[in-house]
Amino acid sequence: MSIMQHFFIVVIVLMAFLLGGVSLPFCFAASLAYMVYFAEVPIGTLFLYGFNQMISVTLLAVPMFVIAGTLISDSGIAERLLDVANLFVGKIRGSLGVICVITCGFIGAISGSAFTGIAAIGPIMIPRMENEGYERGFATALVASASILGMLIPPSSATILYGWSTGTSILAGFMSTVVPGLLVIVTFSAINMIYAQKHCKTPVRAEKVENSEHKETVNKKKVFIGAIPALSMPVIILGGIYGGIFTPSEAASIAALVALIIGIFVYKTLTPKPLIQVFKTSANSIGGIFTMIFFCYMLSQSLVILKIPQQLVQVFLSITDNKYIMLIIINLFLLCVGMIASDTVGIVLCAPLLLPVALSYGINPVHFCAIMIVNLAAGGLTPPYASIMYFGMKVGNCKFAEIYKPTMLLLLVGYIPVMLLTTYIESISMFLPRIMGLV
Repeated sequence: MSIMQHFFIVVIVLMAFLLGGVSLPFCFAASLAYMVYFAEVPIGTLFLYGFNQMISVTLLAVPMFVIAGTLISDSGIAERLLDVANLFVGKIRGSLGVICVITCGFIGAISGSAFTGIAAIGPIMIPRMENEGYERGFATALVASASILGMLIPPSSATILYGWSTGTSILAGFMSTVVPGLLVIVTFSAINMIYAQKHCKTPVRAEKVENSEHKETVNKKKVFIGAIPALSMPVIILGGIYGGIFTPSEAASIAALVALIIGIFVYKTLTPKPLIQVFKTSANSIGGIFTMIFFCYMLSQSLVILKIPQQLVQVFLSITDNKYIMLIIINLFLLCVGMIASDTVGIVLCAPLLLPVALSYGINPVHFCAIMIVNLAAGGLTPPYASIMYFGMKVGNCKFAEIYKPTMLLLLVGYIPVMLLTTYIESISMFLPRIMGLV
């Protein structure tokens, strides 16, 4: 049996296990067992490689971002960010949807996770939006869809994994997804405003009811002052990274530490009992993630040992030598991967395989980072995987039939155009890395 036949069989095995609902680590373990037994890849070499990868300092960013995200959800930071955003656009019809999208961008600049945005913002915003006239399905879909900004607005754990896997500059990768993230904020906000003109009522502000300009000013100052610790987090984290004060991996630890300090000493929401639960929840997530990454990297290395990337290059080149047609194929492939696996799995498994293909067509590794991140982020909203959408359903207490249609609207009208622009207009992802001298 040829090497490529082994590759297609292992892909089929992996997809079958994933679609069958088997836990991710076991999916990769089963695929790995096939490669060891039938393709005769040396298991000792794979274990050594996997162990060496797991002790990487860069990989420490992943658990620290998980802890930071959990702390942000439970510390009151997200609520303060929502209040500040409300000061600027709170009097506009449909403003709650805009506030939701913008705040997800702020959360993304702190936690690097989509799930944090849903967990922190969903319970607060969905009931408010429903009271203002939003259908619960649309409100839940907007929160879930906007939460993928956590993967686009730096720092992002997926970008760190891409840089670690491919040797690409992590800072350049961070900057490559900023403009796509901002474009998503604009498109989602625009769709929300169009929806709101038909369904929502103009919000009644507490300050207007009081009919006192002085009291309104005092309330605004109080909200802003109370949010200063929360607002300081993106400044500290991003300023520290790009100011050269600490590395992206260290930034994750700083984010967790700052969130812990704010939650305990400033907002005083993290008392001992909630804090213990935060660490229990984080530990469960980290254990599952690292087990999955270990097996995933072993499987990825088995494909490298068999020289699958080089053979994939030849296969793609035999299909077409047109760069733009190849980008369509890569986009479709990544969308399919995103439908059955998380962005982390997609990065770890596909980046070493597809980057040689991208390079053979003259695609810059930093540009390809943006293409991969933007494409795989959509997978969290597309069944059967759709983990972000399912989590949003749980938080929003919403049925699939209610959330699916508005989610597809936001994805097709608001997100896919940004994905295509990122793929085909290189300057969208390369503008910031170039002006900052990162590439």
